[in-house]
This record gives sequence, structure tokens and C-alpha cells, in this order.
Amino acid sequence: MNKRVAALAVAGVLLAAGCASDDADRANPSSSTGTLDVSAAASLKKTFTAIADEFEAAHPGVTVRLSFDGSSTLANQIEQGAPADVFASADQKNMDKLGELADSPKIFATNTLLIVTAPGNPENIRSFADLNKPGVATVVCQSAQPCGAATDEVEKRTGVTLDAVSEEQSVSAVLTKVTTGQADAGVVYVTDARAAGDKVDTVSDPAFAAVVNSYPVATVRGADDASLGAQFVGHVLGPQGQRILRDAGFGAP
Repeated sequence: MNKRVAALAVAGVLLAAGCASDDADRANPSSSTGTLDVSAAASLKKTFTAIADEFEAAHPGVTVRLSFDGSSTLANQIEQGAPADVFASADQKNMDKLGELADSPKIFATNTLLIVTAPGNPENIRSFADLNKPGVATVVCQSAQPCGAATDEVEKRTGVTLDAVSEEQSVSAVLTKVTTGQADAGVVYVTDARAAGDKVDTVSDPAFAAVVNSYPVATVRGADDASLGAQFVGHVLGPQGQRILRDAGFGAP
């Protein structure tokens, strides 16, 4: 089977699964009530807020309570008993931390890195290596977080070890440091840079294309409403959820 045929086959399976989920939402919109706790990577804040709004509209009586942070932080919280019916991680490593607590994780999106600077790129940063230019204050994610692990991988591939002024617990914290003028540049995801709009300028590097983060989502074993959690996962994987993710700049699973 050639790559194009294989890709079409995979897309067909995802579409069929998503359509089934969306059909189930419409056919039985009031099957559950109560609160659904969803823990999601910080880079998913905009998209999962939109997905949750759609899900609530299809399930009258259901409230989706969202918690956003670095994936490593969220995984640790879930391991320690924090309420979570669904977990969406920005990488497989932090999903794997949960072991059997994560029920049948599925990849729903991909993402890559991008450099953000102040508007106008006053430090004239043109590459990953330029983040080490004298006088440039660069911020990155902690290595335990997916965005930090991806940055570490770029360092290995380029032979450039960044001398960052700070390491943040989430990609949104890195972006905030740049947009508020606390740093000259930061390494974030493509989706975060797009969401920031004209608050930042962006710079790519050829090495970024080879470092792709895959995002898995799973229901959490022992959750209060596993059925409702599974429906939410189905919504993320379905056409509506995938449309929201693609519009935000996420890559296909």
C-alpha cells in the first residue's frame, strides 16, 4: 500500500469514528448530567475551550471543567488523586506516566516548535542558534514538559545548547514572558505563536520540522463517569473537534 492510500485509509477510519461519536451525541444528548473534569496541556487552552463549549451544547446538563497546565504537572496531579475524567497530553511520555490509569490513549493532533520574538524582531533573530546571541534573553520550557523535551531534542540535532534565562512550567508561560517584554525570545509551539497574533514575530529553523510532538488523549480509569469521558474523547477525535484543532494550526494525528 503506498503512502497516499494508507493516509486515506487512516483518515477514513478517523472520520467514521468521529461521525459515529457525533451521531451518538445528537441522538442521545441528555444521556448524562453533572461535571466532566478534563485536564489538558497548556497549548490546548484555546482549542479545548471551544471543544468543551460544543460538547456542552450537545449534552444539556453537562458542565466541562477544564484544567490547563504543563503535561508533566497534570500527570503528576492525576497520579496523586486530582479529579480528572479525561487527560490530554502534549506528548506520549507524560501520558505513559499514568500507566494503567490512562485507558486506551489515542493520538488526536501533532505540533512543532517555533521561535517567538517581540514585534519587529528587534534582536534580529534568524535561527535557533541566534537565541544564544550576546544580550538576547531567551526563555524555554522545563525539560520535564513536552515543549522543553522537544527543545532539548532540537539542541541535540543542531549541536546548540541554549543559555536560557529561565525555564518555565508551561508553553503558555514562555509565551507570556515574551509578550510582556520579560524576555527577548522564546521557544513555543506553532499553535501558541498563531494564537498570539501580532503580539509576536515568529522565526522558524529547519531543525524544527524533524521534532514533532504527538498529542494523546485518554479517559482516566476510576473516573466518575467513564461513559461521558469516552464521549468527550470521541468528540475530540471526531470531525468537529478535528476542525477546531486544524483551524488553530495543529497537525493531523
